Amino acid sequence: MAENGSDFSFTRSGNNSNTTNTGRRGLPMIQTHKRPTDSETTEVCHDDSTPPVKAQTIHELHSLQKKKSTPNTPIRTTQGPFAFANISEEERQKQQLQSISASLASLTREKGPKVVKGDPSSKVTHTHVDHHHHIPTLFDVVKLYEQAIKNEKGSFITARGALATLSGAKTGRSPRDKRVVKDETTEHDLWWGKGSPNIEMDEHTFLINRERAVDYLNSLEKVFVNDQFLNWDPEHRIKVRIVSARAYHSLFMHNMCIRPTPEELEEFGTPDFTIYNAGQFPCNRYTHYMTSSTSIDINLARKEMVILGTQYAGEMKKGLFSVMHYLMPKRNILSLHSGCNMGKNGDVALFFGLSGTGKTTLSTDHNRYLIGDDEHCWSENGVSNIEGGCYAKCVDLSKDKEPDIWNAIKFGTVLENVVFDEHAREVDYSDKSVTENTRAAYPIEYIPNARIPCVAPHAKNVILLACDAFGVLPPVSKLSLAQTMYHFISGYTALVAGTEDGIKEPQATFSACFGAAFIMMHPTKYAAMLAEKMQKHGATGWLVNTGWSGGSYGLGNRIKLAYTRKIIDAIHSGSLLDAKYTKTEVFGLEIPTAIDGVPSEILDPINTWSDKKAYQDILLKLASLFKKNFDGFMTYKIGNDQKLTEEIVSAGPIF
Repeated sequence: MAENGSDFSFTRSGNNSNTTNTGRRGLPMIQTHKRPTDSETTEVCHDDSTPPVKAQTIHELHSLQKKKSTPNTPIRTTQGPFAFANISEEERQKQQLQSISASLASLTREKGPKVVKGDPSSKVTHTHVDHHHHIPTLFDVVKLYEQAIKNEKGSFITARGALATLSGAKTGRSPRDKRVVKDETTEHDLWWGKGSPNIEMDEHTFLINRERAVDYLNSLEKVFVNDQFLNWDPEHRIKVRIVSARAYHSLFMHNMCIRPTPEELEEFGTPDFTIYNAGQFPCNRYTHYMTSSTSIDINLARKEMVILGTQYAGEMKKGLFSVMHYLMPKRNILSLHSGCNMGKNGDVALFFGLSGTGKTTLSTDHNRYLIGDDEHCWSENGVSNIEGGCYAKCVDLSKDKEPDIWNAIKFGTVLENVVFDEHAREVDYSDKSVTENTRAAYPIEYIPNARIPCVAPHAKNVILLACDAFGVLPPVSKLSLAQTMYHFISGYTALVAGTEDGIKEPQATFSACFGAAFIMMHPTKYAAMLAEKMQKHGATGWLVNTGWSGGSYGLGNRIKLAYTRKIIDAIHSGSLLDAKYTKTEVFGLEIPTAIDGVPSEILDPINTWSDKKAYQDILLKLASLFKKNFDGFMTYKIGNDQKLTEEIVSAGPIF
């Protein structure tokens, strides 16, 4: 597999070449080769993309997907067919077909190909059409299964009915290959430079890549077109169109975006934003601003996104999230990388946290309604989910640990890059042969306690999660507005390096706004909006450590999940607001003296360390890491605004 900075290449075969190096129609097989590290590469935000796997060719990748086993007698399932509504096959309005044709128009042609609805393979006689498109509806999920299995190698139906598929050479996002057009507007509006996820490209290069993608899509017998919505708040929803070459991509976005009713689909009209996913076709690496054969390009002025050289479906999901991080703040709506749930009494909590902090586990509560697991907006109307589905990690998934996710993997769900038994088709979620980043994409309705529509009142609690492997942060702290802004901008957690490289010490990770890879504007913009919303609606900020206590990783112990759940319950109920508090040194955090169901001695971390000197040393070390990370934000100006206020800076560690 290819990691970021790797290239696609073609194996040239001579007369005596082995036939395994030859693909369809005699073309050479695509391979991936890692390029040497470029010390001159521009530094970008924290890279959470996945490491490569061992496969070097497409054939090797497919061989990893199915596990060898002895066939046995199939067991008849008692589950009935999935209850999708039987929607008729009536033609879309002529206006909508013309809109799709316009979307597929090349820059060198005034009009796109004539577009008709349907599957060319189902036609008995040839008709004079240049192109076919397919818009998925609820009933069409079945047809997308058929198209994927028939035309996309590596697509199979698993024992529980999900569609298992492969994303090709890329099994994770490629943040170093993401580009944003820098023009007169975005030059001032967006966050550029060191630490930013936004790597610039010019309009001309974008148009070259767009032309390449559209021409590739127009060369195909059929493409798939999704017309869907983002944001469950009807007042602020965005119409998006996704044009893709794979049924896998179409079904993925069908699940992840909000699905329109037939009536809404017929009145859809012109989209607010369009994605051209030509991921099976590489970009020209010699084009200006390109560093590999992969490129994910966003043009905010044209309201378009182009994908070349990667078939990883998450690029579409997160690309649209980045767009929402630009469009929503322009409307004074805060876009958030967070989970959200709501109690029976209407109290709403937002959960922020990087990978490994427990965001998914803690925001999933059977006693509360799920609003969403990943992307939200906070407007004058309250909190709303941006998406129509969930994109859950599957590595080491079990029914006991994550029953909701386990039960959501059924017909209609897309399983990415999982390994399954070749005969029984049972998925082995512990097998990481293809990648550790195995995923399931399913409609949010598959979660029993999901609130539909996914909207809620204003947030009452803002919970920032950190897995502190240094073991010096308290299990819970009540934050002032300034502290909430400081820790929101910091986006801290700590990870432990793998044992293969011999490093045992915790590694601090900072990701601004708990999602630096997706934000478009400077982190202070989102932090200021968060503080404004919290102050206006009376929300309280909390810092919850789900990491270590009594010592750093290797010496102390992980804080028990049962204790963390008791803390979260006390936050939801409001009882923690009435507790007595003391203030810690250095970070100046307010910590409660007692919480029902939680041992009082662990609430102040110094009490759990036998070596007080070691505690002080580690505490100062972590404080210095916070300070170093925050130095990059202190002098940034938003338009004509001045530096960050002394109040926010002083909310950080003082030593």
